Amino acid sequence: MFFRRAREDRAFREAQRAGFALLLRLQATQPWPDFSQQTAPAPAAGEAVAPDFLPPDLRVPSGQEVAGVMMRWLQPLVIDGDVRTCPECGAYRDWIVFCLRDDSVWLRCRAGHETKEPGLGAAWFNRHSGPVDRFHPTLEEGLRHLGH
Repeated sequence: MFFRRAREDRAFREAQRAGFALLLRLQATQPWPDFSQQTAPAPAAGEAVAPDFLPPDLRVPSGQEVAGVMMRWLQPLVIDGDVRTCPECGAYRDWIVFCLRDDSVWLRCRAGHETKEPGLGAAWFNRHSGPVDRFHPTLEEGLRHLGH
């Protein structure tokens, strides 16, 4: 079975090479017609030209303009089989999970204690977070929006 497949693959590659060689010979012998580039007509004198970009109220901030994204995680957070608890107060649920610009993930408990979580990364955050529904100018406004 293996040898039959190898023969079929070899025959296919040889047919591809022969077709490519024929195409090169045709291009060398056949003069191709000279197609002129068609351009869009210029706007009339009274017509206004619309810009190609969105108005400012519809634009999304770029990655350099956003310090990070956050989401709420109500259930206990289990990483590698262990339930994460706050090192200061012992809380184990109702987290705010931050993913910062440097792809680090931080946890914030209800009491406001923050800790970096080395077991999580930006890939985990992107798999578990939903779409961004709002941008906030300050951390406090974002936390208020998420109920903290």
